[in-house]
Amino acid sequence: MTRAPRKKPAPAAELDGAALEDGVHEALSRALFEGRLTPGSKLPEHRLATIFDVSRERIRKVLHRLVAERRLEAIPQRGVFVPHPSAQEIRTIYLAHRVFEAGVLAQLAQSTDESILAGIEAHLEEERAAVAREDRAASVRLSGEFHMLLVDSLGNAELSRFLRELLSRSSLMVSAFEPARLSLCGVDEHAAIAAALRARDRDRAIALSGEHFHHIEERLAQGIVERSEREIEEALRPVSEIAGHAKPKKTSRLRSSRQREPQPGPHQ
Repeated sequence: MTRAPRKKPAPAAELDGAALEDGVHEALSRALFEGRLTPGSKLPEHRLATIFDVSRERIRKVLHRLVAERRLEAIPQRGVFVPHPSAQEIRTIYLAHRVFEAGVLAQLAQSTDESILAGIEAHLEEERAAVAREDRAASVRLSGEFHMLLVDSLGNAELSRFLRELLSRSSLMVSAFEPARLSLCGVDEHAAIAAALRARDRDRAIALSGEHFHHIEERLAQGIVERSEREIEEALRPVSEIAGHAKPKKTSRLRSSRQREPQPGPHQ
């Protein structure tokens, strides 16, 4: 009986390349969620390749991944850009949030499942901890998770899927436009909604939720006015360290890995 040949392990260069791409993806994602990148700015492959010290081919893969995740926008024949939603788009998204969550809260206010409220309280503690350490990226993430927790409590996969798609757009708006000094107050508004649910006060919970989303809109409008132009090198310098390029002991390995990569194609 012939034994099947054993698969060879992946080459070290391939593993190193995947790690590099994950590092760049994490760095760019964090820059987006922390509002470091100017809305509407172009992200040229050659400049990102220089910043992260990797080939343009790897940068292209990461950009395609971020576009698929709806964190960046690709415009044919022009390149990849940081999203820059209009005031009308923001209003439309938050109207959808208000209408959708009103229905969710109406259902939750009728629930007698104490574990739902306990889960919400535990989540609020996480939000408060993020505020205490002034972790904006975590606060933006946890804020979206609060609303997901509400809808997930209903156990309806279709409703949860709808909100995830909505949050993929609104969370980026928040991270890109909402002034950092104003973004940490959302936990108090979330706590007020939770208190209304605990009191089984459906109308108050819905009213507080509507006010919460209106306040986010107002903060976004203020952020659009305040947002100034910023070079991507300056914006990405702190987070590029996540990809490992700021550590001298890794420089030689990264460069040798880069030399084994395919030649880059045309730039964006």
